Amino acid sequence: MTREEKALKYKHSGCNCCQAVLLSFAEELGMDEETLKMLGSGFGAGMGSMEGNCGALIGAVMADNLKNARKNSANAKKILTAFQEQCGALRCADLKGRGTGVILCSCDDCVRNAVNIVDTNTR
Repeated sequence: MTREEKALKYKHSGCNCCQAVLLSFAEELGMDEETLKMLGSGFGAGMGSMEGNCGALIGAVMADNLKNARKNSANAKKILTAFQEQCGALRCADLKGRGTGVILCSCDDCVRNAVNIVDTNTR
């Protein structure tokens, strides 16, 4: 099973987008699932209101920081830029078309893109 498939399995099993991204890296991070679920719990649905950044994006930054032992935000901009280019926005409400009716990127695609950004663009 690919990391994308793992992330989507978590997403469709009750996890929010942030948790799904984080959990797909659990083995590589050497962290247990419960801890990762707690870390990502407040970041679903744009921090619970759709007004914040996409949870999958936040999960990607967290996973990258943990995976690469980063202690600053230097790589976060690279992740943010790649996510915006691939998904069309950063904020959950914009991605989901709140106010416009135009969905820019589905939750599944946000999760897929976030996982791939960490895997390919953050080395």
